[in-house]
Parts: sequence; C-alpha cells; structure tokens
Amino acid sequence: MTIHNLYMFDRHGVLMYYGEWNRKRQSGMTIEEEAKLMYGMLYSIKNFVNKMSPVDVWEGFQCYRTSKYVLNYFETPSGVKFVMNTDLHSQGVRELLQQINSQIYIEYCVKNPAYKSGETIQCELFKTKLDELVKQSPIFKS
Repeated sequence: MTIHNLYMFDRHGVLMYYGEWNRKRQSGMTIEEEAKLMYGMLYSIKNFVNKMSPVDVWEGFQCYRTSKYVLNYFETPSGVKFVMNTDLHSQGVRELLQQINSQIYIEYCVKNPAYKSGETIQCELFKTKLDELVKQSPIFKS
C-alpha cells in the first residue's frame, strides 16, 4: 500500500497545503497549475455525481479509481477538502483523512491564532505532525 500525495483546499478552491511521499511520476506542471487542474476536476466530478446519481447521495463523491491509482476525497462541513492519491490496494484512507483533519489540521492550524483561514499552511509543527501521522499509517509504504 502506498500514499503518493495529499492536497488540501479551502472552501474557495485555494491550495492550502501540498505534501508528497511516494510519488513516482511528476506531471511536468508547477504545483499551482496541478492544484488548479485537480480542483477543477473535483468540482466537475462532484457536480456530475450529485446530478447523475440514481439515489440520494448523502456523502457524495468519495473516490475516483483508475487502473493505476485511487484519488480519495474527504470534505469537512466547513468546506476544507482533502485529496489523497494512493495505490489501488490502500484501505482506510477516508479514516486517515478524517484523522488528518481532526488531529492535525484543527489542532495545529485552526486552533493556532497566527494562522488565517484560507492561507497557505506554513506551520512547521503541522508539517511534522502530518508527516508522522502519514508515515505511521498502515497505508504508508516507503
């Protein structure tokens, strides 16, 4: 099981954080361009799922699977969006994203008076704790 990368967007689609662990191939774009492309795709997929689903979708879009990777998606009630790309065999990614939100993002950003919502996350403690949580996860493989 492998975690490739993590994007965090605010409710307006601004990239707040990008982390990379076991990514094998680069896109050839800047992180900013890649993030815009990612957010645009998320927006389109969410709208498609919400409009085309034959049943009421209370949790909405959660993942997108290809033949090479899985794009896992978690959105908080406040609109913060977490996107984690993993390999095809990773289990429990949604729970990991929820842990990142509650144990790392809320603790080290939301509760930090120096952090302003919607800004790029610069807090070294956030980055260190996130890296520790990801690397301790059973999903992570170096």
